[in-house]
Amino acid sequence: MRRLSLFTLFALLLTVAPASATRIKDLADVEGVRANALTGVGLVVGLAGTGDDASSTATRRPLAAMIKRLGIQVTEQDLKAKNVALVAVTGNLPPFGRAGQRIDVTVSSLGSAKSLQGGTLVQARLIASNGKTYALAQGSLTLGGFVVGSASGSSSGKNHATAGRIPGGATLERGAPGALPGKTLVLVLRDADFTTAARIAGSVDAELGAGTARVRDPGAVEVAIGDAWRSRVVEYVALLEGLSAVPDSHARVVLSERTGTIVAGGAVTLAPVAIAHGGITVRVVEKSAVSQPNAFGDGDTIVAPESEIQVEEQDGHLVALPGAATVGELAAALDALGVKPRDLVAIFQALKASGALRAEIEVQ
Repeated sequence: MRRLSLFTLFALLLTVAPASATRIKDLADVEGVRANALTGVGLVVGLAGTGDDASSTATRRPLAAMIKRLGIQVTEQDLKAKNVALVAVTGNLPPFGRAGQRIDVTVSSLGSAKSLQGGTLVQARLIASNGKTYALAQGSLTLGGFVVGSASGSSSGKNHATAGRIPGGATLERGAPGALPGKTLVLVLRDADFTTAARIAGSVDAELGAGTARVRDPGAVEVAIGDAWRSRVVEYVALLEGLSAVPDSHARVVLSERTGTIVAGGAVTLAPVAIAHGGITVRVVEKSAVSQPNAFGDGDTIVAPESEIQVEEQDGHLVALPGAATVGELAAALDALGVKPRDLVAIFQALKASGALRAEIEVQ
C-alpha cells in the first residue's frame, strides 16, 4: 500500500469535507463595534541589574519626575537607572468597555535593557488616539524567556526577555465611546467578496423577510432594524450573528520558499499537463595537499588546501498529469512526482506560468 505524503492527506481532507455554512458572526462585524488601541510609556522597576544604561538620561528623567510626584525631592544626577527600564505599554480598549473593567497589556523595552524578568510596572497612563486617558496600568510582568549572565561576560538566554505581559494589568478609568445603531446596522465583511456578501444578504432575507438586507458593496451589507426590534437591538444583533452563510473563496496557492510551505485552497484546479523534474546535488569536499621540496633543494614544506566539487544530477522523468478538479486530485497528482515541498514551490510557479494552474499564486 502506497504511503501518502502529509500534503496529500491534508488536501484530501479538504476535498472530502464539503463547503459548510459559517456563522455570520465569524464572517462579518457590526460597523462601529470595534476595539481601539491604547498606548503609554512607563517605568519597570526591580530589575536585577538588567535595566537601561545607568547613565541614560531618557530613563533617569522620568524616574526623577515620578519620585518627585511622591513627595521626595531628587535630581537626575542623584539616580542610577541600572535596575529601571523605560518601556512602552500597549493594550486594546474593548468596544462598549466600562470603567472598572480590566484589560491585558503588553510591556516592551524602549531602551538598552537586557531583560525585564522580575520587574514591576509602575503606574502608567494609557492614552487613545484622541489624547484622552482611558486606563491605568500597573503590575508584575510575566515573561516567556530569561537571560542569565556572569561577571566574565558569558550569558545564556531563552526566548524573548525584553517584552512581557500583565494579564488584567490595566483598569479602565472611563467608558469606551460608541452607541448601538438605530434604524439600520451595517455588517462589515472581514474578507470583502461579492458572492459572500450576496449570500449573507440572502440568509438574512430568508430569516427576517425579503428586503431586510441590502448589499451596499462587496465589503458591507446593510440590515434594516424593524420597529419591533428598535428597543431590542442587542437581541437583534445576536439573531443576525447566529445566521449562517456559505463563504466563497478565491482559487489561491500560497507559497513560502523560506520554509517550503505550500497551502492550496479548495477551489484550485489543474489542467492536463506534463512535468519533467530533475534534481542537482552539489557537494564541496575540502582536501589538503602537502607540497615538499626535494631532499637537497631549498624551501619549506607547506600544506595547500584544495577543494573538490562533485555534481550529481538525477535523471529527470516526464510525468503526465491528468486534469484535476479538486485540490485533493491536484495533490495526489503532484505527489506522484515524489518531490519535496521545496521543489513543489518551483513546480507550482511553473504550472502557473504555463497556464495549467487555475489559481493565483501568492509568494510570501
